[in-house]
Amino acid sequence: MSHLRDMFRIAPANNDHQVAVRCGLGVGLPLLLLLGLGRIDLAIFATFGAFTGIYGRNEPHRQRFGHQLRAAALMLAVITAGALTSRLDPGPWEIVLGTTAVAGLGTLATGFWRLRPAGSLFHIFAYAAISSVPGQPPLWQALLAAGATVAFSLLLGLSGWLRPAYRTPWVKPNRPRFTWLQRRAIYADAGQYAVVAAVAGSIATAMGIGHNYWAMVAATVPLVGLTVRNRMYRGLHRILGTFAGLLLTALILLPGLEPWQMVVVIALLQFGAELLVARQYALAQVVITPLALVSTELAHPSNAVLLIQDRAVETVIGAAVGMAMVLVIHVHNRRLGRRRLAAARSVAAPAGVRDPGARRS
Repeated sequence: MSHLRDMFRIAPANNDHQVAVRCGLGVGLPLLLLLGLGRIDLAIFATFGAFTGIYGRNEPHRQRFGHQLRAAALMLAVITAGALTSRLDPGPWEIVLGTTAVAGLGTLATGFWRLRPAGSLFHIFAYAAISSVPGQPPLWQALLAAGATVAFSLLLGLSGWLRPAYRTPWVKPNRPRFTWLQRRAIYADAGQYAVVAAVAGSIATAMGIGHNYWAMVAATVPLVGLTVRNRMYRGLHRILGTFAGLLLTALILLPGLEPWQMVVVIALLQFGAELLVARQYALAQVVITPLALVSTELAHPSNAVLLIQDRAVETVIGAAVGMAMVLVIHVHNRRLGRRRLAAARSVAAPAGVRDPGARRS
């Protein structure tokens, strides 16, 4: 029972509604503008550009602006890489290879740039989703849509500074240098992200499942957490929340909404995701799942039933791969700890040294 309580505990709120409003507006208004211009083909680029607003949730305005600038630069680089890859007409295995590289390099960048959320989950999603879309608009138009949405997200991040009651001091943060152990941990994290992304993507591709990147995204989820238990909980949260979210997705997609209605739903789901993601990951997944699928359907309509089916199967594959990696690392660390302890004891009491009193016996 204690495990169940820990697993489904809801953390206290921390101004989550403010972040939720910024992120909801950050994706909803650009999509409505594109819809009004008749350029919904650019929606996928605006959607990923809006991910900039996810970073620097509750930081003071100066720190948030710097944080989001770094996040924006990385996201624009990933969007550009995905758009360029799409023009090479890649197959599923080429997408797995490219996404694996993004998983590792993205994790290095988020680590050394101190971005939060850490890891490369959003970058895996952005690169693989964009590179999978054929027949894209001209590159300059795609980057203009993404860049304009990024700029709008940055302005939303600074919007509270205009009100004296919410204004924070414009002070540059002090960032101490990374220690050798911290650098080593970042490189280790990057290796883990690349491995689980490659394994999960390869399994999904070999099984012939569409949207193989969903398995790659799900595989990285359990890698976040301070303890093995927390990481395993996140993997289970991903599965349980996704299956509940797929029911909500079916209720949204199967009736056949108009594009403008889908945009409104996306904005509301983004609001709900940011309201819940820092408090209870399983509940957040209930709205994140339809958010991802409705966003996909808005830009490139497909068979909704098949889309839901692929998401379910690939989430299980990815989460299982990620949790397996967590267990492998845990077992390895325990064995390494035992070896070091044994070595320390052998140094403290070297073999072959007799008790001086034994000679007199």
